[in-house]
Amino acid sequence: MTIETERLRDRVAAELTRARDRTVLLTEAVDDGDLTRQHSPLMSPLVWDLAHVGNQEELWLVRDVGGREPVRQDIDELYDAFKHARRDRTALPLLNPAEARRYVAQVRAKALDVLDRARLDQGRRLVADGFAFGMIVQHEQQHDETMLATLQLRAGPPVLPAAPPPVPPVAVTGEVFVPGGPFTMGTDTEAWALDNERPAHRVEVPAFHIDRAAVTNASYAAFIDAGGYDDPRWWSAAGWDHRQAAGLVAPAHWQRDGDGWAATTFGRTAPVVPDEPVVHVCFHEASAYASWAGKRLPTEAEWEKAARFDPATGRSRRFPWGDEPPSPRHANVDQRHLRPAAAGAFPDGASPLGVHQLMGDVWEWTSTDFHGYPGFTAFPYREYSEVFFGPGYKVLRGGSFGTDGTAVRGTFRNWDYPIRRQIFSGFRCARDA
Repeated sequence: MTIETERLRDRVAAELTRARDRTVLLTEAVDDGDLTRQHSPLMSPLVWDLAHVGNQEELWLVRDVGGREPVRQDIDELYDAFKHARRDRTALPLLNPAEARRYVAQVRAKALDVLDRARLDQGRRLVADGFAFGMIVQHEQQHDETMLATLQLRAGPPVLPAAPPPVPPVAVTGEVFVPGGPFTMGTDTEAWALDNERPAHRVEVPAFHIDRAAVTNASYAAFIDAGGYDDPRWWSAAGWDHRQAAGLVAPAHWQRDGDGWAATTFGRTAPVVPDEPVVHVCFHEASAYASWAGKRLPTEAEWEKAARFDPATGRSRRFPWGDEPPSPRHANVDQRHLRPAAAGAFPDGASPLGVHQLMGDVWEWTSTDFHGYPGFTAFPYREYSEVFFGPGYKVLRGGSFGTDGTAVRGTFRNWDYPIRRQIFSGFRCARDA
């Protein structure tokens, strides 16, 4: 066994532990009543998410990779995300909080034993480079972000610590020009990249302009004050229908505060910070704002080129700033702060073209429907992404303040219904050159 393999094993163990520490933090922050209550029909009860991450870990690591006997085969259907809609999960005979905690602890002990014995340097594709373990790490971190979004919908006093994001050392406004030409989109080399990020392929992108920073609260408030929600000129037909049916008048969690706006964030209500990115807007709201501003949303390929393309070398980076993983000086990720950081807060995280904060802060809506890349192959199961391909979902990029660094990179693709805004979603604008 090589030194590299042992280092990989240590890294996997550390990432599994870090993900579980975050899960514990989120689930221990509230009482059992909040764990079992459904805070929104859009979200599962927190206790379902807790047991679900354990069930996925059991299915893939304990049973598949390890070939071990099931821990709780009788609960597989309860925690199959495709069997029961989120709104119906409180009616299921779910494990109670104490049972769920015992279950995930039992699974984790067996998974770590499997890790100790797994041959990460050879064998089948599922195990090579620790992929199955990395998939489970990312899955748990993704559900941690989902649980964080559920806690944002929870009524009641604050339960999570909230260190403020850093103060921007520079002001970031305006837009940058992105020259036309090909770039490499997607990846063949990222060991833990998921199937919809593959394969790497060349994409020809015409020249365009893109905002240097995400659209801010102040800019979005100007759209509201100009009557943007009342003028169908700015909205697509589907968007206008949804705006009327849902009664949208402002981003989720906003309320009037004198002549301005306040927002409730994890139980704390305060005036919105003008230069922070707007958050909790759906695709239709983002698209309407862009039309009002004389712009549009970027395509997914434009977003990735702005984030990854280095014109000096012609190569695509892992992250806007380079190939090293995100640190506190690069991006607002890892739940260090409970809101987006103001434009210009992370100058070290800018892309070679001078676009800021493409990673973290807010998931950014693109205009692209979710689909597979040319040559896409589902792995290790169709239900991760392939079953969602089609015009019903729009792609979001870049992660949010609630996204973990292991679960986002320059190629990572998120997707959701265009009406969704309980997620930590914002946007930036683009325009043709």
